[in-house]
Amino acid sequence: MLARVNTLTFNGLEILDVDLQVQLASGLPAFNIVGLPDKAIAESKERVRAALQSLGLSLPAKRITINLSPANLLKEGSHFDLPVALGLLAVMGVVPNESVADYVVLGELGLDGSIIAVNGVLPAAIHANAKNKGLICPAENGSEAAWSGLKDIIAPDTLLALINHLKGVQTLSAPVRKQAPAPTKFLDMSDVKGQESAKRALEVAAAGGHNLLMIGPPGSGKSMLAARLPSILPPMTPEEALETSMIHSIAGALKDGKISFERPFQAPHHTASTPALVGGGRKGQPGEISLANNGVLFLDELPEFNRPTLEALRQPLENGTVTISRVHAHTTYPAKFQLVAAMNPCRCGHLGNHELECARAPICAQEYQAKISGPLLDRIDIQIEVPAVSPWDLADVKKGESSEDIRKRVIAARKIQKQRFIDAGLPELNTNSELKGQALERLAELDDSAQQLLISFAEKNQLSARAYHRTIRLARTIADLQNKIKVSNMHVAEALSYRRAWPKRSV
Repeated sequence: MLARVNTLTFNGLEILDVDLQVQLASGLPAFNIVGLPDKAIAESKERVRAALQSLGLSLPAKRITINLSPANLLKEGSHFDLPVALGLLAVMGVVPNESVADYVVLGELGLDGSIIAVNGVLPAAIHANAKNKGLICPAENGSEAAWSGLKDIIAPDTLLALINHLKGVQTLSAPVRKQAPAPTKFLDMSDVKGQESAKRALEVAAAGGHNLLMIGPPGSGKSMLAARLPSILPPMTPEEALETSMIHSIAGALKDGKISFERPFQAPHHTASTPALVGGGRKGQPGEISLANNGVLFLDELPEFNRPTLEALRQPLENGTVTISRVHAHTTYPAKFQLVAAMNPCRCGHLGNHELECARAPICAQEYQAKISGPLLDRIDIQIEVPAVSPWDLADVKKGESSEDIRKRVIAARKIQKQRFIDAGLPELNTNSELKGQALERLAELDDSAQQLLISFAEKNQLSARAYHRTIRLARTIADLQNKIKVSNMHVAEALSYRRAWPKRSV
């Protein structure tokens, strides 16, 4: 006797089909799972046995073989529990075999027959929709599955409810989409005292999706400013929200199956390892840069991060993707994040303040800043000084400009950019920071004086080709904030003012 169930396994966001075959044969009683299962799958037979016993069902005293095809593909995860149980129920005649033939099945089983939430249901549902199949998943994952657009979704909370549904005894209601509520109150830019130049830089960074580095003494408000960046960013488009939610689903970070349209803000501690930041581990899980996809990655105390970890950011910053290489597979995740970083000018943090700086200044600053490599700095469009706030500014009770007002200008600038990209036949682009090659040359539209100013500055200060082009993108964003068609020398001048002159390095 043979039964088959459609299930799947994951390689990053890539879905690989698995044909689960269940056979009952004569011979000594045995229960074997073959086809390169990992430890979690090998243990599933005990969970399945206990779940069936909770329903008053016992496995037949025969030789049971579960084959996961293709046999040369490594399978991982506890989501194979439900497919194994359904295959056994079909081969035992408890549910009709044809009732599960048109479904992709995934879910973990509890010993009491409950069906427990698993990771990756959203990309699994999108895959099932593309294959013109339905989906059977845990009830807790029903909401995220519904966001895929798939109509035929069965989301039971217990194995008994699923059996009754497949036999036609009861009908399970279709899951509904759930959206995470928007924050009732953002951290607002009006809370920031002084730092008008930094606020302007933050607005430009938000409008064009540019990377930003803030350098200043302790307590000057760098982290405070970074934490308020999400309050001036526009919400994600449905396409961006779906892509980011798929990554969060794989990582198990999609809470209650609710999708949020607010841009993610990831702020890992400086002790984070390279796999934690860029992704990795035995299963090639997404890291912080992928969880921040279409959002912000904030690295506080930048020089305190492990240097190889920071260097691993260079390729994702350039390409918007990260590839994790492992023995069994190569996994690629999206990593279109906006990098915002903060650092002190030196280890003591008081370089330039002769009353507070340490005795090793300025040598200590050269050593400290040398922890950030030139190629990484070259990828950061805006590099600004954030000086200490004066007591007069701190004592001022007058509120500054609100995040809502700044956000309106950012959204208007992004609409201008998007329309320009659509008119140019580049609808896949969203912000100026994504402009490259011929598209940048065609859409930058620098006037003659702006072009001459940029060339003179680049020649005098020996800008790299990357820095030269990033300056053009930045100037284009500044012009968009002013709703100007042409980029003039005042826009280029402001863009160049955000390129910091770094001291000569001893290493």
